[in-house]
Amino acid sequence: MLDLVIRGGLVADTEHRTFLPLQIGIKDGIIAALSKEPLHGKREICAEGLLVSPGFIDVHGHVDGDDYAGELSVCQGITTTVGGNCGLSPVDMKAFFAEQEQKGFAVNQVELVGHSFSLRKAVGLEDVYEKASDAQIARMKRLAYQALQDGACGVSFGLDYSPGASLKEIEALAEVSASFGRIVPVHTRLFTLYDLSSLYEMLYIARKTGARLLFSHFVYQYGEGIMREALDIVDRARQDGLWVRIDSGLYTEWATYAGTATFDEQTIRDNELRFGDMLVATGPHMGQWLDEALYRKVREQEPDESIICFTGQKEEIYEALRKDYAMPSTDIGAYRKGEGHPQIAGSFPKFIREMVRERGELTMEEAIYKATLLPARTFSLPDKGRIAVGADADLVIFDPQAIADTAAFPDRGQPDAKPVGIEHVLVNGEFAVESGVFCGTRSGKVLRASGKSRSGGRRAAGAKTGFVKAASFRKPEL
Repeated sequence: MLDLVIRGGLVADTEHRTFLPLQIGIKDGIIAALSKEPLHGKREICAEGLLVSPGFIDVHGHVDGDDYAGELSVCQGITTTVGGNCGLSPVDMKAFFAEQEQKGFAVNQVELVGHSFSLRKAVGLEDVYEKASDAQIARMKRLAYQALQDGACGVSFGLDYSPGASLKEIEALAEVSASFGRIVPVHTRLFTLYDLSSLYEMLYIARKTGARLLFSHFVYQYGEGIMREALDIVDRARQDGLWVRIDSGLYTEWATYAGTATFDEQTIRDNELRFGDMLVATGPHMGQWLDEALYRKVREQEPDESIICFTGQKEEIYEALRKDYAMPSTDIGAYRKGEGHPQIAGSFPKFIREMVRERGELTMEEAIYKATLLPARTFSLPDKGRIAVGADADLVIFDPQAIADTAAFPDRGQPDAKPVGIEHVLVNGEFAVESGVFCGTRSGKVLRASGKSRSGGRRAAGAKTGFVKAASFRKPEL
């Protein structure tokens, strides 16, 4: 007998971008049946008036095993998250995956190995303005190779955080990822808010190495009046045959650690940023706007706290996300409860509310495709992003007229306030959210990338890789 039957809802067919009135049968964490005729199971739920979508896939996050970030993710309909972005990740991927398998997790986790914080630090590069030596590049390549062998899905860069990184070290690590046929997500440099040379830098790397390139949180990088020009550059690169995609969020206001190079005084001057446009997002000064004195205090005494910079042009959010190669993302991080940026709790409901219901930028079918099957294909996750017999039972069931974000910036409300309109979320067939309430289950799995490097030459940009699922765990409710 089926473990669970979902009846009465409209089911998203992401491959054909349509909805079908089907019943879904789930057995052992897998979709076992789809039928227009009645199905019967040990448990049955009614989804009348609701949409049944594959679980959302967040291609740009910093969850990295943090329990609260996992909870906030699944409560907005995310069932798979890609961590290790912006060059910040575990380096020992085998140990990280083993730990996650042992404790279980709220959502499925895919992981990148990061260059700009993690690999550089692992080879002794503490100065973010220092170039790596040939010996250090060789060591980073060995570490990256091992992480990819152990299942990392690619190499990420946060070049804004390591301004001294040379073209040579970027190329060397991108080539390692390309040799496995895996992806290279990049948080590009921030020379100025109006600079496009950072795009050309990474497109050069992609051409030379064959790397599959994903530009991270695109509106944060190019949302200050140059979005059209930036997208034109990406369009031309794609027309020239490069494998390039972008992810982007639903805010122009970006956040990062106070102690990073992003908030160096020279960077602030070069970008014409103002202290009065910067809001402390975490720690003892949360909700306070910076002046020069508070800026210096936080930078010197609280460098690990987060600051939100209010900048950008709102219309450029939608211009980026309209592109057929663009995917929504959260940039979620491991914040303490009650702190942070509203993107951590509201991004995907906000995507549907604004892009579909309020602005009509996308149809619901297009929006769901961008949040599910497109990222599944981007990261070579064949059992995700689809509602099909044999696919994993990762599902989000929501009210299309009610789904909305409620999170606010920390000077105005609760940045981690959970959304409304999401009735149920299943991760590998287990309820992670039921009747709008987080269940605390740990049915998420580690997804290791598989496929070996081609020694003696680079792998083609379109080469396929696959993922292997580890065992799932469920933590007993207390």
